[in-house]
Amino acid sequence: MNSTPSSTPTDTIADLRPRVEAGEPLSLEDGLRLCQSRDIHTLGELAAIVRERLHGRRAYYNINLHVNYTNFCVLRCKFCSFYRPYAKSGAPADGYELSIDEIVARAKSAYSQGATEVHIVGGLHPKLPFSYYTDMCSAIRDACPHMHIKAFTAIEIIHLTRIASPRLSIAEVLTRLREAGLGSMPGGGAEIFDDRVHDETFKNKVGEAEWFEVHRVAHELGIFTNATMLYGHVETPAERIGHLIKLREHQEESLRSRRAHFNCVIPLSFIPDGSALSDLPGPTGLDDLRTLALSRLMCHNIPHIKAFWIMQTPKLAQVSLDWGVDDIDGTVVYYDITKREGDGGTHQELTVDKLKRMIVEAGCEPIERDTLYRRVVRDEKTWRVEREPWSVAFDPTHGAPTDPADDVSLPVVP
Repeated sequence: MNSTPSSTPTDTIADLRPRVEAGEPLSLEDGLRLCQSRDIHTLGELAAIVRERLHGRRAYYNINLHVNYTNFCVLRCKFCSFYRPYAKSGAPADGYELSIDEIVARAKSAYSQGATEVHIVGGLHPKLPFSYYTDMCSAIRDACPHMHIKAFTAIEIIHLTRIASPRLSIAEVLTRLREAGLGSMPGGGAEIFDDRVHDETFKNKVGEAEWFEVHRVAHELGIFTNATMLYGHVETPAERIGHLIKLREHQEESLRSRRAHFNCVIPLSFIPDGSALSDLPGPTGLDDLRTLALSRLMCHNIPHIKAFWIMQTPKLAQVSLDWGVDDIDGTVVYYDITKREGDGGTHQELTVDKLKRMIVEAGCEPIERDTLYRRVVRDEKTWRVEREPWSVAFDPTHGAPTDPADDVSLPVVP
């Protein structure tokens, strides 16, 4: 359920300011107070304290491309409108699976125009072999040597351990993918870390323990990852806050004893349309802002909080830069898992000029980053990552993307 504040005014939350300024972790009880308070302006101010302590008025964006290799999936999560059942006979007409050549062609087109990242996720396809995933990474690496490959959620990694023949451990899967070119992992599939919510909305998907195990192993291997939270469906405020505390606790251990950690938390606003939970209202704009601010306050040890503009809308993502957010994602180009605005097409893109304008209008300094939050230095013909000896030539006028109407690669999980 949404964390809609009570109609009865609650006590002020201003007394939490000294602890926020001191960088102290907030408790579940503190989080509930923040969630239930009607003092929304102080909530934004508190989140901004953490944001500006870490980043000043810098705000990050990147030039990226999302690719989804298949929408066939063996799972049936109630909140998902993306998956299609796989069957040799009677498969839906809008089901698809991309060849490696198609994926590489899309990556090359974006790379030639200056993209620094390709973000790859898909459904749990029951028939694609493990070699498809390693060959995909190595083919992109060969064609686009300095393009960062951010790919495969923890749920997909578990799936790959099961389909490999012979079966592989999580560490073995991640090692082979890294050897093939994998650079980092997105944070999808986390949903809400709670047994009740799991059983009600995504019962057949691996749960909290498995998700954290994949990220623990990734961090031990030196692979940086992100983390998500899908909010605004059946979860309670306490379950939402508990999810964020679990991310913070995992990050604490990774920072203390592992080679990598979470770079970013991406709160994802549930959009009911087309899902089995379409009767739910979904979160309001105020709930979106409240949750972004809560994420910044509860996860003080995770460097970045991202407003994924496709789910929170560009306008709200812009406002959120004063509510604890320091990253508004990137150009994206194609996305179909959710459609909050527009005509429902798969072409969902913001230009670099639009991203920078949004940031400047919010009183922030736009910083182009790579996937690992290193500054990208760019002129009209080349780009490079700061302090790296190499550079990549590109031509933004060449190799424009194909007509969005012809695209079948759609949805993504950040």
